[in-house]
Amino acid sequence: MHLLIHDYAGHPFEAQLSRELARRGHRVTHAFAGNLLTPRGSLQLKPGDASTLDFVEVPMAEAYRANKYSFLKRRGYELAYGTQLASLVSRLHPDLVVSGNTPSEPQWTMIQAAQQLKVPVISWVQDFYSVAVAKLARKKMPVIGSLAGAWYRHLDGRCFRASAAIITISEDFKPILHGFGVPTDLVTVIPNWAPLDELPVCPRANTWSASQGLDDKFVFLYSGTLAMKHNPDLLRQLAARFRADISVRVVVISEGPGADYLKKVKYRDNLENLLVLPFQRYVDLPAIMASADVLVAVLEADAGVFSVPSKVLSYHCAGRPILAAMPARNLASRILQNEGSGYCVDPGDSASFIQHAVNLRNASCQREQLGRAARAYAETHFDIDAITNRFEGLFNQITVGKKRPKAAANYAQKFC
Repeated sequence: MHLLIHDYAGHPFEAQLSRELARRGHRVTHAFAGNLLTPRGSLQLKPGDASTLDFVEVPMAEAYRANKYSFLKRRGYELAYGTQLASLVSRLHPDLVVSGNTPSEPQWTMIQAAQQLKVPVISWVQDFYSVAVAKLARKKMPVIGSLAGAWYRHLDGRCFRASAAIITISEDFKPILHGFGVPTDLVTVIPNWAPLDELPVCPRANTWSASQGLDDKFVFLYSGTLAMKHNPDLLRQLAARFRADISVRVVVISEGPGADYLKKVKYRDNLENLLVLPFQRYVDLPAIMASADVLVAVLEADAGVFSVPSKVLSYHCAGRPILAAMPARNLASRILQNEGSGYCVDPGDSASFIQHAVNLRNASCQREQLGRAARAYAETHFDIDAITNRFEGLFNQITVGKKRPKAAANYAQKFC
C-alpha cells in the first residue's frame, strides 16, 4: 500500500519504521516539518534504502524558530503548515496516513483533507498538545490562556475521534484518551523505541570525544531539547558541584532558551567545566553518547505521564548509566527503575540528583553494571522487525474495507 508517515518532529525511530516498511514492499512517503529547532534523525535517502521510500520536507516558515514561544505568531505558522500538509495529502492521495507529534490545528486540517479523499488517518499520540499549550498560554496570558487551552482540547478531541485508530506509546495515555471521548477498541499501545542498528556501542575514546578534549575527562552528558518541560538549572547545579574537580566536564548539547540560560550562567558562575554545544549531526550520535561516563535526562514534574523523553530510549542503546530527574509515574522513569539501567529522582529533589551524580562519579563497577543493563534493555525491546509487524498488522486491519470499528464510530459520533 502507499503510506504517508508524517512525523512533525523528524525523530530517528519514525524514520527507521518508514525504512523498514519500504523494505517490505510498501510505497512510503516520510514527511516532516522544516525549520524546527530539534534533534533530527536520518531524513535523507541512504545507500541501501528501498526504491519505494521517499523523504519530503513540508515547508515551515523560517521565522518559526525565532518565534516559537510567541503564542500568536507560532499559531500563524502552524496554521500555514497545516495547509501545506493538507496539500501534500491531496497530492499524494495515499492509502493510509499516520501522523504523530503534530500540533492540533495542522493535524485537524490534514485530517479534514484526508476525509474528503476517504483516506483513513491514524493519530500517533506521543504527547498531548492541548495540555502543553494550556500550561504555556496560562502562564503568559491567564484569561486568554484558559480559553486557548479549552480550544486546543476541543481540537485534540476532534482529531482523536475522527481517526481510524490511535497509536499511543503508553498504557498511561488510555485514561486520558478516554476523557477525550476515545473508546478503548480504537487505541493500540506501541511503546517508542530507538533505532538500535543506527546506535551501536562505541569506544569511550573516539574521534568526537577527542575533538572536544574529553578523552581524559569524566563526562556527564545531556543531549536533546531543553524547553518548557525541562529544568536546565539542574545541569547548572551539577556543574557547580564538580567545579573544583578539574577532571569532570558537564556537556550539554542543545539549542534554544535552556541552552542560552546555561551559556549565561557558565560565565556568571565561572563554570569552566560546563560545555554547551549546539545540536550535532545525527551520524555522530553514537560517538557522542559513547563519550559520556553518565548520560543525563531531566523532565519537569508537571509533565507527569504526558511526555516520555525519547532521549532516554536512545541513551539505553549507548550502554551507559543514566541519571535522571523525572516524575516517578512517567514511563521513562519506570523503565530506569525496572531495568536497573540508571537512577531517577523527583525533579524537585536536586540534592538527591547531585548525590547520585557523586556516587556514580566514584563507582566504576556500578557504572558498568548499569550500562550493561541499559544496552540489554535496548537489545530486548528495540527489535524493528517485531515492532513493524505490529504497525503493519494494524494498517492491514484498517485498510481492509477502510472502515472503523463499528463501536468506535458510534462512540465517537456521540461526542461530535
